[in-house]
Order: sequence, then C-alpha cells, then structure tokens
Amino acid sequence: MKYLFYTGAFCLLLLRQVSAQNTISAAEVSRIVKTLAADDMQGRQAFTPGNTKAAQFIQSEFKKAGLQPMPGLSSFEQKFHVYQVESVQNSLVLDGDNLPQESYFIQTSAQKVVLNQSSPALTNITRIAAQDNLSQKFQAVLAAKKSSLVLIDTAHAEMFKRYRHYLGRNNVHLQLDSTTLVFALTKNLQPKQVQVTAINKITPKSLQNVVAYLPGKSRKNEFVIFSAHYDHIGVLPAVNNDSIANGADDDASGTTAVIALARYFKKLNNNARSLIFVAFTAEEIGGYGSQYFSKQLNPQQITAMFNIEMIGKVAQFGKNAGFMTGFDKSDLGTIFQKNLSGTKFTLHPDPYIKENLFYRSDNATLARLGVPAHTISSDKIDTDQLYHSVEDEFASLDVTNMTHLIEAIAQGARSVIAGKATPTRIQAKDVE
Repeated sequence: MKYLFYTGAFCLLLLRQVSAQNTISAAEVSRIVKTLAADDMQGRQAFTPGNTKAAQFIQSEFKKAGLQPMPGLSSFEQKFHVYQVESVQNSLVLDGDNLPQESYFIQTSAQKVVLNQSSPALTNITRIAAQDNLSQKFQAVLAAKKSSLVLIDTAHAEMFKRYRHYLGRNNVHLQLDSTTLVFALTKNLQPKQVQVTAINKITPKSLQNVVAYLPGKSRKNEFVIFSAHYDHIGVLPAVNNDSIANGADDDASGTTAVIALARYFKKLNNNARSLIFVAFTAEEIGGYGSQYFSKQLNPQQITAMFNIEMIGKVAQFGKNAGFMTGFDKSDLGTIFQKNLSGTKFTLHPDPYIKENLFYRSDNATLARLGVPAHTISSDKIDTDQLYHSVEDEFASLDVTNMTHLIEAIAQGARSVIAGKATPTRIQAKDVE
C-alpha cells in the first residue's frame, strides 16, 4: 500500500514537472516579438528585404521547434506570384466633371481600360450615401469580385482617404483578369454620363507565406489552423526622427503567438487533429497571402481557424481577456469559453462591430468558404493611437499580458485540437 502511495506521488510529481517544462515563456515571447519588431526589419512591408528577413526568421523558429513543412511543400516557404499594377495614366469624368486624382481610384489588372456608362463594368453600380456604413459596403464590393462603379458621398471623405491609400497605392492582384472597380468620392450619386480611362504598367512579383505542420495522431486529415500576418506597412514620413512603422502589435504580436503555440503543441505532441501554423504575408495590402493559402486546401477538411491579430495590449475588458470577431457566426467562441471555464482567462464577443473587424483580417477568406475562421484580439481598435504609426513599437506592449493571452488560446483550443469538439460551419447567409 505504501509502495502504491509513493508510486502515485512520484507519477504526479513527474506530470507536474512535464507540465511545468511545457509552458509559454514570457522571456521567449519577448525575444520573438522584439526580433520581429526591430528596426532592422524595416517595417516588414511586402516586397521589401525587411519582409524577406522576417520570413527567414519565422522559418528558423519553426525549424528549431521541430515542425514539418506542410504536405505538398518542400520547405516552410509557400511561394506564390502576384501582379503589381502601377498607374501610368487615368481619368474619371462624371457628367462632364473631370474628378481630381484624390477623389477617385481604379482597381484593375488590365493594361488598358476605356469605359463609359453603357459598358457592362459600369452598369453594376453601388451607391454609398452619407448615412450608409462605408466599411460594410466596401467589403461587400471587394468580396463580390465583380466589375462595378462605386459612388461614395463626400460625407465619407476621411474614410475614403484611408481606403484610397490602402487600396490605391498597392494595386495588387493574384491573377490577371478584366475585373475593374472604380471608386469615386462625389456628391453626384446619379451620374448620367461616365467615362473611365486607365493605362497601367503590370509587374509580376514574388511573395511567400511561412507554413509549418504538425500531423495529427488519429484525425490526420482534419486541420486546425493558427495564423497571423507577419507583414506591416514599412517606412512612413518621419515623426520625431523615427520613420519605421515597426508593427509590434500589428501583427508581430500575433506572429509571435503562432510561433509560441507551434512550440507548445509540438512539445505536447498529443494533437488528434493535424495542426497548421501559418504566418501570412501581404495582409496589409489586401490579404493576398491568406487568399493564396485558402486555395491550397480543401475547406471541408479545415475544422477551425484561430487567426491572431494585435494581442499586445490590455483589452477593454481588463487583463487576461480578449475578444473574438464574428462570435455569432459559429459556435467556436462558445467552445473556446467552455474550455477556459475555471481559469483566469475570459473571451468576449467582438465589441467593435462598427469596425467590421471580422472581414478585415486573414480569417475572412476561409470564413467565406464556410470554415469557422475567427480572429482573436485584445486591441482597443476604436481608440488605438499607435495603430499604423511609427510608435507601434516593442516598448508599447504588455508582454506579460500578451503571454497570458497566448496561454489562453492554447487552453481555449484544446478540445478542438483533441477532436472532442467540432465547431459549426459558417453559413453563406452569415458572410458578406
């Protein structure tokens, strides 16, 4: 009897030691995020040496963790090509009024476009009135992937400026086609005559996601994805002699979480479902990394996607808390909450519905294919003054809280990874 007691006590001690060894270390979290957000990464903008350097670092971390390349790949690199379109000449005329350059932009992969009001591309018109939700209508137009004319009331001038900067300066396409989107800021939402001209220079360019794989023990053909984007916006006009937009929170924090979780689950090595860990590129210029990635897998085989975006700061709910976008679109959030029951962590529905966050990150592409794909964040996006600025630096992060959030993601996902819970699919009616 005494022998059994000591044997049981020894086994319990051993289990505690194993558990203690497989923790998510704040020191490691700090090291990884500090490296990704360092000045020598030059803001990690797509198509730059800094972006390539970040990708190489992530690959080295996956290799050190002992992970495998995703089936079908010979390395952790998932390379693909896009086409960058640079405007040589363009114009937009509404009822004889030649709009100034700052009042419109044209998205197309065609080398030359000449359209008028009778052209099929311009018979599909979206009008965004002053009282409309610009973000929602914009996302719907982009998701439809149909040629159209988008007329936007001048009441949305400030938001239009942001979209023009975001979409206009990075006119990138995964493939060449005739789809043409014309966005115009105007008081004239009912023009009778429209003339569009665009002449472009088209350049093929290379990009890469970084993808790692941990095969499942019993449900190998069912995948659970942990993702984040590693690119940021590069170099900006200098503020106080600082011009590098380091992107510590956006999204070096999420990429750090993916690396930390990859190491954590590799050490556990008991996942029933296969795990894919992916760092996407080109999120900031249109989500091209996630768009390409989504075409390489059968969405029916993807059980869930935990996309991680901006977890470096304390949420509006306090410490050890985060939120999930699109909470009502599947029951993944409810499963997550159940797994966190009895812990110090809490997960909340997205409190920033007006910001349309569900469609603004890399989860959106797979969500539109029915995958329970959601983003986890802690950012106060409506008041975050550091967002897309040169001040989004390592010093602004709460690394301790960030580490706790990564631990929460590991705990929240555990029943899905173990094959004990399968979230409901997202229905077509629930996505734009």
